[in-house]
Amino acid sequence: MLTRCSTAVPMNPTVEQIVMMETQIWEALRLGDADLDNQLLTTDFLGVYPSGFWNKQAHCEQLKNGSIIATYQLTEERLVHLTDGLVLLAYRAHYSWCRNPEKIEQMLITSIWKFIDGAWKNSFSQDTPVAG
Repeated sequence: MLTRCSTAVPMNPTVEQIVMMETQIWEALRLGDADLDNQLLTTDFLGVYPSGFWNKQAHCEQLKNGSIIATYQLTEERLVHLTDGLVLLAYRAHYSWCRNPEKIEQMLITSIWKFIDGAWKNSFSQDTPVAG
């Protein structure tokens, strides 16, 4: 069971704890849960994607018609503590879109998580397609 915006994750989290938070965003995409997505992102969220720059509203609106991700797996996770209450997570995502669930794609993803008002929230994400 996923907990939304967990306050159980400490100020100096482990990679496993932040991956748990990142997984909630993937679950929101898989379930088409815009409310969960909204809860997990900071108000000033910035996404840097192959399609361009996205804010929080754009990230949440992609779920207005439901699920967009069919499957996903996160691997090769790395965590960098930037300062108290601010961490960077980098990992490889293997995933498929609902529109083409048989085709597995890969991205290298970097996310920055902030501890704000007693909860961890995602403030930045950059997706880099894996060539080949």
